[in-house]
Amino acid sequence: MTRGHRVTYANDPFVADRIESAGAELVPCTSRLSVADNDWPADPISAASLFLDDAVQALPQLRAAYDDDPADLYLYDIGAYAARALAEAQGRPLVQLSPTFVGWDGYQEEVAAHLRKLPGADAYRDRFGRWLAGGGATTTDVDTFSGPPAKALALIPRAMQPHADRVDTDTVTFVGTCFGSRAVTDGWTRPAAAEHVLLISLGSAYTRRPTFYRQCIAAFGDLPGRHVVLQIGKHTDPEELGTVPPNVEVRSWVPQRTILEQTDAFVTHAGMGGCGEGLLAGVPMIAVPQGAEQFMNADRLVELGVARRVDTAHATAETLRAAPSDLLTAPERINRSKQLQAAARAEGGTGALPTSSRTSCPPPRAALCSERCRFPPHARGPPIRIALETDESRRRVQPTGLRTARNTRAGSAASPQPGNWWAARPWRPSTSLPRRCAEGPTGHQSTAGFGSYAPDTRPRS
Repeated sequence: MTRGHRVTYANDPFVADRIESAGAELVPCTSRLSVADNDWPADPISAASLFLDDAVQALPQLRAAYDDDPADLYLYDIGAYAARALAEAQGRPLVQLSPTFVGWDGYQEEVAAHLRKLPGADAYRDRFGRWLAGGGATTTDVDTFSGPPAKALALIPRAMQPHADRVDTDTVTFVGTCFGSRAVTDGWTRPAAAEHVLLISLGSAYTRRPTFYRQCIAAFGDLPGRHVVLQIGKHTDPEELGTVPPNVEVRSWVPQRTILEQTDAFVTHAGMGGCGEGLLAGVPMIAVPQGAEQFMNADRLVELGVARRVDTAHATAETLRAAPSDLLTAPERINRSKQLQAAARAEGGTGALPTSSRTSCPPPRAALCSERCRFPPHARGPPIRIALETDESRRRVQPTGLRTARNTRAGSAASPQPGNWWAARPWRPSTSLPRRCAEGPTGHQSTAGFGSYAPDTRPRS
């Protein structure tokens, strides 16, 4: 990579272009997750079973690739069970990467206990336990294995964390919104005649919603002075939308952050990536949750005072049209959005640090950094090797992965989308993880990673 590493990323060849465009070397590790057809079960236990099935078949592939060349540190996504099993079998330290909110003191009793009562949960847990016992993991209790980790990086704004005051900050470090770098083709310009611009996007995994899109067109189409950008994904045929007024711009994909910086309101499915980008842009949001943790995210946005929640069943043209009216000009909402925007930007995430802040960070041991963020000279240390299993937090389609690197300069492991960079120092389990780090050269280091794509429809634990 750009800092002198050899980086490998074990993942399905489906995402080879993302990995290789970031400068990493693909180590093929096939996945059985429903990526190509975008067909994901709504039932939490069925969804969790998909991830367990994928872990069962992925672990032998990862062992074949990494048992003779293990990493010194493994970074793994919340659903990347094979990564944690591999790290434990090798006796290596590991850090969890969470693309969504993390567990808090009382989470097991308040949330996880209810999931265990769902139909099929007992059989799922029994199969999970048998796999752990035979897979080499040292943690064989299902609740402990899938529960709060010893160390975690939460790749979200702290404002989106439920019960943030009950999260153990010695274990969890909130690093802010993480996203890929913008491509040159990400240009979009607000129409000069538009008085108000509205972006409607349900992310990338919940886009087969032609009925909802038709309601949006009926709600906002032909309104004087309004311009609507409607993302429908690749699984909805534009012909299903009927007659589209000239003020509605229909796209299969949109440069979301670019548009949000020029828009007046955002209709979102309340995926964590969209929530974070909406907060960074400081725009009011209409949350229409579709699945997974999005219902809790929607409620959190409402609690923050920057959104209205409209469930799909009630998303009629009349309801949608009325939802943003009081948010657009309300002084309380505007002030609150500005406060949250400033807080989100200050957290760092994958945004570039101002020059003045590059020397003010504490010496990091392990950190999530921007692509222009480097370790200061005093943070140098001996060579290590890192394995990384990641998650593309800004999308409902997620990479989970393992990476390798070794060489002569400080290490970082890049996510499949250019711009998300993880950098790590020699691991100290008792060391708190800083949010950002400063510019400067470092000592030797090496990195590793693997993964697969899937929407996050799993119950949280």
